Amino acid sequence: MYALLPLHSYLRWLIVIVAVTAIVKFAIGWLRGGAFKGMDRGLASGFAGLMDLQVLLGLIILIGLGGSEGYPMVRIEHGVTMILAAVVGHLPARWKNAADDIRFRNTLFCILGALLLVFVGVMRLPGGWNR
Repeated sequence: MYALLPLHSYLRWLIVIVAVTAIVKFAIGWLRGGAFKGMDRGLASGFAGLMDLQVLLGLIILIGLGGSEGYPMVRIEHGVTMILAAVVGHLPARWKNAADDIRFRNTLFCILGALLLVFVGVMRLPGGWNR
């Protein structure tokens, strides 16, 4: 289980990079009235997929370490917050048939909301972002 901790920790930075890229792309698309194309769908799906992978790794670590170290409340709070972040990251799929400007706007705000939850969830851990 301890071998997965660094992977879980480094994957968050890849998520941040994809999220920042998506935020910039979706903000430009929304403000300029662009068309929601394949790259935009890929960014939204990539973000959601990375969030899923992160949640999966986190659950494996939580369950694996829980047998030997127990389940401190801080880990449970972190896990619940991150699952909520992954759910918010998947919400853009609800607007797949909406107009392009609505898709850009809603996807932008969903990714921002997911990042806010990620920030809160990581800060909840001992050591926060310095882990």
